[in-house]
Amino acid sequence: MTAVVAFLLMLFLLIPGCQKSCNLSPSPSQPVASEAPTPTLTTTPTATPTPLPYAMRNAQCLSKIIVGKQFDYSPEEKEEVHLISAKLGVDSQLIAEANHLSRFSTVNPGRSLHIDNQHIAPCDITKGILVNLPQRMLFHYGEDGSLEESYPVAVGKPEWETPIGSFAVITKHKNPVWVVPKDIQEEMEDEGKEVKTRVEPGPDNPLGNYWMGLSIPGIGIHATNVPASVYSYRTHGCVRLTPDNVKELFGHVSKNEFGMIVYEPVLFAKLDDGRVFMEVDRDIYEKDLTDMDHVKQLADSMKLSDMIDWDGAADVVDDHDGIAHDVTAKK
Repeated sequence: MTAVVAFLLMLFLLIPGCQKSCNLSPSPSQPVASEAPTPTLTTTPTATPTPLPYAMRNAQCLSKIIVGKQFDYSPEEKEEVHLISAKLGVDSQLIAEANHLSRFSTVNPGRSLHIDNQHIAPCDITKGILVNLPQRMLFHYGEDGSLEESYPVAVGKPEWETPIGSFAVITKHKNPVWVVPKDIQEEMEDEGKEVKTRVEPGPDNPLGNYWMGLSIPGIGIHATNVPASVYSYRTHGCVRLTPDNVKELFGHVSKNEFGMIVYEPVLFAKLDDGRVFMEVDRDIYEKDLTDMDHVKQLADSMKLSDMIDWDGAADVVDDHDGIAHDVTAKK
């Protein structure tokens, strides 16, 4: 009985915390809501596992893995550029510029678009879920340390940051109910929107059909009813995936699985063939980590300085387009 009471007390503390975060509506026309699926207690619970402390993570390391590629993409049905961006993990402005479009265009079936969605996979951990906030990417590493999946995500907006740190997945729910937190209700009222207190499962629920609650208070990984809002910085702190991607991830992630959220806007990778790649994303939370001094210090710590074309690297820093670029020095 004591264990059950303790568990219920833990839920009382955690669930309200979850209701203080997640899910900014992507546009004034979209409804805003929040989450709090309440699990049914059927057995005596076990203690929440303790993930690897964030301070004990690997120092930002030299990756060996690039995900994505350069390819031609043709939608099967009409798709807005923003939705293509969300599905493929490349900024809508890059898609527009590479294909002589407006970022607000609708692409018809049969139209071929050139896409470059190469990203460097961080290696702070080699087992579990790794989210890099500036990249707007989630990486899932398997038991053997191999990278199993990578997905574009939406993360917290600058005024509502997604916290960094290690975590465990403590709940998994299909078709969650969204209990709107008080602060988001106040935001709705301030913006002149209908104030909602609860959103049942269905097409109006911003959590979509899948929710994975984390041990970081207030944070979950979930689906969305607005897929075009993915690959952005616009949530209330949670990590949002497209419906198809979160369904796949949900099936591969187990309860109590560990993970980590990091903030690394500059990444390096050295491939087996000796080429060096560099990726610079927006320093969206303004932590002053993308200036050339920082970049050179990071490269030096990885013993890459003599292998890099620094003129090309300076262009990558200036562009900060979130794509992995070959910056190998010419011999």
